[in-house]
Formats: sequence, C-alpha cells, structure tokens
Amino acid sequence: MFRNILKGIQAYSGALALISKLKLWKYFAIPIAISIITATIIGFSAYGLSDNIGRFVARIWIWDWGKETFTAISTFIGAIVIIAIGLILYKHIIMALSAPFMSPVSEKIEAHLTGVESHQHRNTTFKEQLWRGIRINVRNLGKELLITIPILILKFIPVVNIFSTVLLFLVQAYYAGFGNMDYTLERHFKYRESIRFVRQHRGVAIGNGIIFILFLLIPVIGVILVLPMSVTAASLKTVNLLKEQGVLLESEELVT
Repeated sequence: MFRNILKGIQAYSGALALISKLKLWKYFAIPIAISIITATIIGFSAYGLSDNIGRFVARIWIWDWGKETFTAISTFIGAIVIIAIGLILYKHIIMALSAPFMSPVSEKIEAHLTGVESHQHRNTTFKEQLWRGIRINVRNLGKELLITIPILILKFIPVVNIFSTVLLFLVQAYYAGFGNMDYTLERHFKYRESIRFVRQHRGVAIGNGIIFILFLLIPVIGVILVLPMSVTAASLKTVNLLKEQGVLLESEELVT
C-alpha cells in the first residue's frame, strides 16, 4: 500500500513539463474557472458558518465557568467540520463539472505514452462524459460523507482526534484520486469496472489525492493548479497501470 501511495505521489514530478510539452493548458481554462468560483463560494460559506456552529455547540455547556474557553474550542472544531465538508463538496463539484474537459487531456496523455493516436476504446460524447462525472462523484460524495461524519465526531474526543485527523485526510485523498483516475478509466471501463479498478489500486489513488489536498492549502495558486497537476499526474499513472494489465497496447506491440 505504502509503495503504491508513493507511486501516486511520484507521478506529479513530470506533470508540469508534460502539460507544457503537449500544450494542454488551453484545456484547463474552464475547469480552472470552475475551481476558482467553487472555492470562493465554499470559502465564504465556511467563514460565516464556523462561528454559528461554535455558538450552537457551546449551548450544551450550561455552566458559567469555562464558557468562553468551551465556546472558543467549539468554534475551532466547527471550523474544522465546515472546512472538511467544504473540501468534500469542492472536489466533487469541480471534478464532476470538469469531466468533459479533462477527458481530452487524459486522451492526449494516453496517446503520447502509447504512441497510438486512436485506441479501440469507448467513444463518449460531451454529455455522456458529464453524466459519468456527475454519477461517479455523487456516488463518491455519498460514501465519503458516510465515512467522514463518524470521523468528525471522533474529533471531540481528546487524543483520539489526532488519529482521526490523519484518517480524515486519507479518506479525502482517496476520493480525490478516485475522481482524477476516472478521467482515463471512463474510456476503457464501464461504471462498475472503474470502481473495481480503483479499489485494486487504492494506494495510487491516495497518493494522487494527497498532493491534490496539499495543493488546496496553497492560497490562490492552489485552486488554479490543483486540477492541471492532479489530473495530469493521475492520467500518467493510470495509463501505465492499464499498460501493465494489458488493457492498453503500445504502437510497437500493435505492429507485431
């Protein structure tokens, strides 16, 4: 698992150079706009809601002594809850809406790595790619929330909340990597086949998602570069995995 996580992370090392080499920046214009708008809306919502959640939770403290301290702690935890849910919503929204624009990026990377311009893969329309992206991300959103809510409850338990933070980060990373890998998988696998493939390579998905989440910690630049870098890195690694499994053939293999 750890080795595969590392492989998912290492794929980012050649991402920026490949984007420039294949002239892929033009494909990211609309997804970057979607990312900035979504991040702005969720960011302002999180800022306003954290205080409200803090005051709501503080009501359970009926004593006067320690009221201010408990309110401050509740506000801090409320902010973490809002940020966590905000990140979940952000990544699934941008990945779902960006699907039709990321598919051509993944396809060009695939052609570059295999030397084959037109593979025998599933031909999908803009509408089908958008629906696939929405379907995958709605499914992942539901599952991620089911896992995340219990983890967030653990954050109210001292000491345990340290481990819950790490677990929360890994869950977020997995589903981010899942979405990025599916831009390549949608051409080769049906819905349920893609889910099985990502489960088999969950370490790679986590590795890709770790850098995705870390990018979002960088003010402004993060929401601009997160999709170009993470999608390119995921495409690089996913194409290589498909080649290893014999799903994709290189030009030399097709000749022979």
